[in-house]
Amino acid sequence: MSARPASTYRLQLSAAFPLDAAADLTAYLRDLGTGAVYLSPVLRAAAGSAHGYDVVDATRLDDDRGGEAGWSALVEAARAHGLRVVADLVPNHQGVADPEQNPAWQDLLRHGPASKYADWFDVDWAAGRLLLPVLGEPDAVELTGDALLAGGVRYPLAPGTAPRPGDTAADVHARQHYELADARRGADHLTYRRFFAVSSLAGVRVEDPEVAAATHERVLRWIDDHDVDGLRVDHPDGLADPGGYLRWLRAHAPGAWILAEKILEPGEALPADWPVDGTTGYDALTEVGPLFVDPAAEPALDDLYRSITGDVHDWPTHAKIGKRAVATTILRSEFHRLARLAPDVPHAFAALTFLAVAFPVYRSYLPASGADHLGAAFAAARRERPHLAEAFDALEPRLTDPADELCVRFQQTTGAVMAKGVEDTAAYRYTRFVALNEVGGDPARFGHGPDDFHTAQARRQRHAPHSMTTLSTHDTKRGEDVRARLAVLAEVPDQWARLVRLLAAEAPFPDAAAGYLLWQTVAGIGLDQPERLHAYATKALREAGTVTSWADPDTGVEAAAHAALDALADRPDLRAAVEAFVDLIRPYGWSNALGQKLVQLTMPGVPDVYQGTEGWEDSLVDPDNRRPVDWTRLRSLLAGPTTPPPVDETGAAKAWVVSRTLRLRRDRPELFTAYRPLPAHGAAADHVVAFDRGGAVTVATRLPVRLEGRGGWADTVAELPGGLVDQLTGRPYDGTVPLAELLATYPVALLAPTA
Repeated sequence: MSARPASTYRLQLSAAFPLDAAADLTAYLRDLGTGAVYLSPVLRAAAGSAHGYDVVDATRLDDDRGGEAGWSALVEAARAHGLRVVADLVPNHQGVADPEQNPAWQDLLRHGPASKYADWFDVDWAAGRLLLPVLGEPDAVELTGDALLAGGVRYPLAPGTAPRPGDTAADVHARQHYELADARRGADHLTYRRFFAVSSLAGVRVEDPEVAAATHERVLRWIDDHDVDGLRVDHPDGLADPGGYLRWLRAHAPGAWILAEKILEPGEALPADWPVDGTTGYDALTEVGPLFVDPAAEPALDDLYRSITGDVHDWPTHAKIGKRAVATTILRSEFHRLARLAPDVPHAFAALTFLAVAFPVYRSYLPASGADHLGAAFAAARRERPHLAEAFDALEPRLTDPADELCVRFQQTTGAVMAKGVEDTAAYRYTRFVALNEVGGDPARFGHGPDDFHTAQARRQRHAPHSMTTLSTHDTKRGEDVRARLAVLAEVPDQWARLVRLLAAEAPFPDAAAGYLLWQTVAGIGLDQPERLHAYATKALREAGTVTSWADPDTGVEAAAHAALDALADRPDLRAAVEAFVDLIRPYGWSNALGQKLVQLTMPGVPDVYQGTEGWEDSLVDPDNRRPVDWTRLRSLLAGPTTPPPVDETGAAKAWVVSRTLRLRRDRPELFTAYRPLPAHGAAADHVVAFDRGGAVTVATRLPVRLEGRGGWADTVAELPGGLVDQLTGRPYDGTVPLAELLATYPVALLAPTA
């Protein structure tokens, strides 16, 4: 039997929600209709880790997350309730913030290149000692009998380097294989590969089969013991040879459902030689969300944004500026390492930087794919920097040769530039319409229509029918229902403009583009959670890096932003204006939320539900989206209604739609094996998206404000197959059906033949 589940449910494990708590939830997940419990990382992570991606020992389960007993309980409970198990695998890096927690890293620091773990970590020993950017003050290193102490962390001493009479901490420090350095110095001189710009996460060389085997021993045992059915592979773009690694993994887990966390840019396809079932679903998210955005509003909202913020740049320009900013600051050491591999190339550092900035996707996968993207980067760089032509000419044959270390490392580096420069910088600077500012999305494209969506789904059915689909993850910039509500702004541009102009005049922000982002955030979640709004404002401002930053926080600017947010809540006139606008868009946001959820759950692929999103949810970017989930409330939403509940603030309607859809996918998978658009006819035909998955039929409303303004569905009908029953209402339908009748209870319908 295939290990592929009918659907998945993502759980974020932590000390507050460990594996035994997840085990207790499996009966609920079964009743919801879930096919598999999908776990965040469970291997031993750094002490206090909130997310688990900083694994320090890949051979042990994390005690804070439940340990061996919790794992056994989870697997037993999942099997008892008919659920598969999908585990999150982190091959690219390990947590190294505290050497005493990571035995392999500690041995490397103690023995240097002679360590038995020297092959595990990607260290440039030719550049000198292993530089660790851990010091707040340059000389803040102390000596304790058998270790160096910095920032409360103990660093081991190499054999034969114990203190001698009269030695200072500096003397002992100078004899180690590592150098504890100021964090700013690390920006230029870091000598090991890391995860993006996170120096506490050191890159692991899984391209070496022995390293892969050692760091995957526990994971592969899960597969052999049939404890795990599927694997999510975190950040394969950071690896030296992603395709080779995935082929190795497939060879050791031939029957597993394997997904790559690969961010596909618009129009980009998953490398054809990857033996995986698909991606983790960001590409699906960016196909679904824009379907509920009105493209006709672009001119008005673009003019409003420009007039309020003064921003003169378009999205591609912001992306380029953001990539340039990170390549020359927080990722500078990566480019110094690349330049060290090309000592005979004039201006190698500058040329490599410009090529990475010009690279149009996350990375290439030479020799299998990506040569066209590299060619485009060279062409753009030559146009923009003709004075570096000699350097580009010297670099091109090397960067197109996958046997050259420079080529390999350049491919590893471009993904970090894209992620940090676009997702984590430009997306916080270009704030025209943040419902579209998502991972892998294209904020320059202001929505799309049903025809584009159908084309994408026909392609998905042909090429990626077993890929994951999602609307929310632990890495999305805002939760699915927040995006659904913000999509309504495109249908009420005049009302939005009046509110924004009032807020800009009465409660301005230190940075106008950030202010525009935060006003949209308030429209998305309201004013009644000031602590969350403050935390989000601080993160958004620092990510944008225009008036404050992570490296140099300006607490005065951040306090001013908090004060502007507080003014919206504290001043009666501003609060009344904001609340009136939120009240206006809320019901239409609910319609969008139900529509996009049903579409995501029924489109080609394996649907994932992120924890808590079966009810209304208003999460923002992490760590906000890892807040504790109110399982008692969700259980009541599922168990309470016996007839279709109303669409109201309780969220019961969303739980009803999600549970009925997941159950149908689980119980009748034969109804989801094809894809065919279904036509609608009438004056409001552009307000519906409908498709037949091979028996199961989805119908969803789009652009509900404009629909209401034109008088509703009127004479509009859908052409349905015969003999269907709406799984949400129990009503039968056949053939040509008035949409006013079909969508009288909910803005969506899910139809299936009688069993």
